[in-house]
Amino acid sequence: MSDAQARLNQVKDTLTFNKTATTIPFDPSCTKFPIRKDVPRRADAPPGAAWVWGEEDQLGRLNLVTPARVKAAAAEITMGETISLNLPLNVPELPAFHRETFKHEIKDLAEGRAFDDLYTLNTQSGTQWDGFRHVSHLATGTFYNNTHASDIIGEKANLKNSVHHWSEHGGIAGRGVLLDYRAYADKKGIQYDSFIDHRIPYEELYLCGKDQGLDIRPQAQGGDIKIGDLLFIRSGFVNQYHQVKSSEEWAKVAARPHAIGPEDGQRYAGVAQEEKMLDWLHDCYFAAVAGDSPSFEAWPSNRGEKCMTGYSKL
Repeated sequence: MSDAQARLNQVKDTLTFNKTATTIPFDPSCTKFPIRKDVPRRADAPPGAAWVWGEEDQLGRLNLVTPARVKAAAAEITMGETISLNLPLNVPELPAFHRETFKHEIKDLAEGRAFDDLYTLNTQSGTQWDGFRHVSHLATGTFYNNTHASDIIGEKANLKNSVHHWSEHGGIAGRGVLLDYRAYADKKGIQYDSFIDHRIPYEELYLCGKDQGLDIRPQAQGGDIKIGDLLFIRSGFVNQYHQVKSSEEWAKVAARPHAIGPEDGQRYAGVAQEEKMLDWLHDCYFAAVAGDSPSFEAWPSNRGEKCMTGYSKL
């Protein structure tokens, strides 16, 4: 950005009572952030990576979960009802992508008078948040903020990018935005199988939001999405899973061959890998995104190695 442009932004901020993020590291309390194509790039970042929060950052977009935004979100509460978004630990019965099944044992401590519960599970087998150590930028093997495999396993393993940093930051709390695409599709007669790689494009999500009375464009572009919102997309996997008639029927789905690449036999519905989707997810400045399918994006990726999980970290 030129000095003239920086001064112009300062004048605009003064007149509009805004605070614009222009240089790295971004200040999470800013009220305006650049769109994807205008984000300043770090020389040590892989192509497409928006590493803007500082070289020692462990939070990514969770930096946007500020006390001011959490307080503003709380002010929108009208009913006070709470809803768990967790599936039972044994759902799916056989996890996707050939992950280990959940095991529960009860340990008798004092001859029927006291008990412990013993759990064995792969944390990726059911409801979970993907941490920044989960999937790298596949072409370079680089994880968020220059974390490498040697930081995760081996003699030099450390806690860089561990999810405990999220907890120390105060957890994840804020204003949630739910796009119920499955309900919208049923209403509009759009038929698809959640166990197949049905790709939900941005235009369909926009119409889904409109049907719900929500403009899913970022607030800076006249829409309803606020900086730091938490995005939830229901594509219908859980509902379809509970409609499966037997364990054997689900086992046929879960046992499909798994290999990284477009020929992967594991296939699930999710958002489309397209430039419009990347622009929207970036420019809304969501603090986090989540869905009800084994993968947030349609799987497998139709962009070769450029799956959004490892190529456009929030």
